Amino acid sequence: MKTEVRLKVKSKFVKKYKNGYPLITQDTIMNHNVLDEEGRTINLVDEQNNFISKGYYGKQNKGLGWVLSSNEKEQFNYAFLKKTLKSAIAQRECYYKSSDTTAFRVFNGEGDGIGGLTIDYFDGYYLITWYSKGIYHFREFIIESLKELVDYKAIYQKKRFDESGKYIEEDDFVAGERGEFPIIVKENGVNIAIYLNDSAMVGVFLDQKDVRKALRDGYTKGKRVLNTFSYTGVFSVFSALGGAKKTTSVDLANRSKRKTIEQFKVNGIKYEDQDIIVEDVFNYFKYAVRKGLLFDVVILDPPSFAKSKKFVFSAEKDYKNLLKDAISITEDNGTILASTNSSSFDMDKFKGFIDTAFKESKKRYKIMEEFSLPDDFRTNKHYPESDYLKVVFIKKIK
Repeated sequence: MKTEVRLKVKSKFVKKYKNGYPLITQDTIMNHNVLDEEGRTINLVDEQNNFISKGYYGKQNKGLGWVLSSNEKEQFNYAFLKKTLKSAIAQRECYYKSSDTTAFRVFNGEGDGIGGLTIDYFDGYYLITWYSKGIYHFREFIIESLKELVDYKAIYQKKRFDESGKYIEEDDFVAGERGEFPIIVKENGVNIAIYLNDSAMVGVFLDQKDVRKALRDGYTKGKRVLNTFSYTGVFSVFSALGGAKKTTSVDLANRSKRKTIEQFKVNGIKYEDQDIIVEDVFNYFKYAVRKGLLFDVVILDPPSFAKSKKFVFSAEKDYKNLLKDAISITEDNGTILASTNSSSFDMDKFKGFIDTAFKESKKRYKIMEEFSLPDDFRTNKHYPESDYLKVVFIKKIK
């Protein structure tokens, strides 16, 4: 058993950790140079060596690890991890009982008590995502706990901890019977094709389930819908099923067209009646302005950071201008669905981007609805960044 490392917290950050802040960051620690092997247990202490909290060392984005307990005697063993997983699974009981939605998040990192780890459910298949070598150190305990707690067809995993924080390409199968992909799951009655063995992305972002339902049920009937940064086109599918006159899906990735066609097909929608375009979204906006194209609904759900050949997009820096592009091709009384998963700013700042974009475009607007994360994506109240999703339905007033 390796000895536990004591990290001294700078005095001005002690209260923050005592109040439950879970992310251990380099700027808060006096002696971070003592850290060696990821997975090592960390005791946070003040400058007088008084215990504050306990966690593990695992490098993830800007963090050095996560706090898991305020109990100095806690051991991060099989019993602890099983108890934590069991509690999270119990919180999702209503999702397990639903026949209308068969894909959801079972364990959401720091929101469920263990930062660096997520577990998703896809109609009997489980997907574990490890975000650091540190949490992967506990893999046997976590996998065995999951096997004990749930019935499963198969368990898959994604490792997201190479040097740049990206997905590590390998065979992702862990246990059970290998799936025949795609598997078809349901989200509010809509079919979605899912791949657990095909790179980092599985085919849908589960955190948008409430937003897609609202879009389908209230905004797209008889409308011309533009879905930008469309990924596999699931927003377009929901729009079509909501009665859209036509959808246009635009994404830079070559695979997006094939994937979007598949999502239309598994829902019995003629993809030939829709436009699916492989193109840089920023170039498409220029094209649409040149051609005088206007849409009744424009969906903006960009990655928080993206790079094309000519442009690097950062949500915090560039979202306002992206909104201005959208405003320019949205019909009067049309709707813009503005979404971001960036954790670097809050909803108030996001609404500030919206207000500035409309003012600079000399247009008026009304906010119709707002969304954050759905209930299965539990958050940590002491860590605002965990509630990262911000979605606003905006009406462009004539």
